[in-house]
Amino acid sequence: MDLDVFVTAHRAEWDRLDQLLRRGGRLTGAEVDELVALYQRTATHLSLVQSSAPDPAVVGRLTQLVARARAAVTGTRRAGWRDAARFLTAGFPAAVYRSRHWWVPTALLSTLLAAVIGWWISVHPEVQSSIAAPDVLRQMTEPGGEYETYYSSHPAASFAAQVWTNNAQAAAMCLVLGAFLCLPVIWILFTNVLNLGVGIGLMSSAGRLDTFLGLILPHGLLELTAVFVAAGTGLRLGWTLIDPGPLSRRAALARQGRAAIGMAIGLALVLFISGAIEGFVTPSGLQTWARIAIGVAAEVAFLVYVYVVGGRAARAGEAGDVDTTERTAELPVAA
Repeated sequence: MDLDVFVTAHRAEWDRLDQLLRRGGRLTGAEVDELVALYQRTATHLSLVQSSAPDPAVVGRLTQLVARARAAVTGTRRAGWRDAARFLTAGFPAAVYRSRHWWVPTALLSTLLAAVIGWWISVHPEVQSSIAAPDVLRQMTEPGGEYETYYSSHPAASFAAQVWTNNAQAAAMCLVLGAFLCLPVIWILFTNVLNLGVGIGLMSSAGRLDTFLGLILPHGLLELTAVFVAAGTGLRLGWTLIDPGPLSRRAALARQGRAAIGMAIGLALVLFISGAIEGFVTPSGLQTWARIAIGVAAEVAFLVYVYVVGGRAARAGEAGDVDTTERTAELPVAA
């Protein structure tokens, strides 16, 4: 695209839009219609310039014009309870549902890897001895040892808050660092899987795998699912840099980034629930089957929320992105 020719052809439209915006609310009905039409055309011009000839001066002027026109056309609005309800009943579950092809394989492969690591550690005493000295391992795995007392070592409320903070930070890191070509996400995910595998292996070698699973499953099912969703979304965000699809790389990354930000908020709520279970249910005096049943119920409720509520919203066109009036126009690019 010849930028000089493009600017010459459309400068009059941009000047007219600027003139209408400067008049504020003193517009006739016909002028309001003209402002809306010019706003839409200018947004398209901005997208074309960004994708074909991103001159800073032209992009800066058009960005300012589009932002001012959007404010004039849509008006200013504040997020309210209706926005929060829409996010929880449509935006967040639809975003998780749409990314299922990323986080479900991530969950399956991670679980398999944790099981393999646990088996490998449990059948190789030399690997166990490389982890810690024999007396330290006994202190960790024996009845009343560190694996058991960990969940009751602090008051339930403060422990739940600490767990939620740590897990929310891990999930947020997976979502944010996905833009770095997926590598940091893979490392964070592997670290979590390795810790789980070590616990499985050590407790299994001590003949207490049932105790370990009774401690980890009540909160771990929902907690790990949230981590897998975050990791899968981060991997999807990183892959967008490699293969943006029909959109420009900037537009595709912006779309996935906005969805990831919303995902971080939703997953923080999910991890708050799993943290509460870990702080109050896991160390409680309930029977093992009752604690596991609570964890399974929480996990099933989340999956129903994603696949039923989120699936319905996704099929209706919800993508977990901001409203179309709050983002710039996106145009496909040539393959």
